Amino acid sequence: MNATPFISPLDGGQGLDEDQVRLYYSRKTGDILHKYGPGPRVHFHVGLFPDGVHPGTTVPQSVLKARITGSQEAIVEYAARSWGAYERPPRRVLDIGCGLGGGSLYWAQQHGASVTGLTVAAEHVPLIEHFARQAGVGDRVSPSLGDVHEFTTEHAFDAAYANESSGYMDRTRLFEVVARALRPGGWFGIQEHFVCRPQWREFIDGYYRTRLGTRSEYLRAAEAAGLQLARDEDVTDRVCEFWVQSMAWNTAEADRIRSGTAQAGWTRERLQESTAVHGKFFRVWRDHAVETRLMLFRKGC
Repeated sequence: MNATPFISPLDGGQGLDEDQVRLYYSRKTGDILHKYGPGPRVHFHVGLFPDGVHPGTTVPQSVLKARITGSQEAIVEYAARSWGAYERPPRRVLDIGCGLGGGSLYWAQQHGASVTGLTVAAEHVPLIEHFARQAGVGDRVSPSLGDVHEFTTEHAFDAAYANESSGYMDRTRLFEVVARALRPGGWFGIQEHFVCRPQWREFIDGYYRTRLGTRSEYLRAAEAAGLQLARDEDVTDRVCEFWVQSMAWNTAEADRIRSGTAQAGWTRERLQESTAVHGKFFRVWRDHAVETRLMLFRKGC
């Protein structure tokens, strides 16, 4: 879940405190780097596995990590192909809630785009700059500390991208900002989780400090902003395996702690919490109580 703040309550939901969200992601930086690093492309979102493929988990931890990070790369790549980025590469991309910059680096490296990455975590800016230089795209990736709700740039971007970050935002305001920031004919790609059974909202929102929405909520916000839905794909079944592999990595890390071979990283308590939660997430995603979707919206010419 990449970071940017949620400001206003929607559909009766409780608004999140901006400082709380910023502190949450600041504290998670080390954990993210340990589990999903070392980079330069570091992601913090679910990943895509081949349909019907369920790799065994009694393998070395390094294999589990490679599967997890590979699946994160796979879903970004899959979305880009689905959205036509290879046929018409975007020249300028706005990466909203860019986390540690994995997506920003992808768009710069794979598509030659100049990317502006928005983040609310000040300490992430120098990390993204470091990773961009390491990847050879330091001149094309520009991380910026800021709140997307206050973003005022107009008609400057060919594409905007929000990978598991829109859950922290006022959706109405988000689509308004994006519609203004895009050039005519530009597109807005979203990877996000959508609530299908409301009884799970509080549990997921509480764990990730987010406020997930519904598909209809996004469609209303897009229509009001003048953006048209061009593609909507449910990839829930193909991301369920991410939670299984993540739990296996946690178990392997706990074994390292018990054996005294873990020099740094997660605490035993944090691993226990994460494993228990991801077990629930697997069941929630498997039963489609929450769905992961790749959505593409277009601005008229």
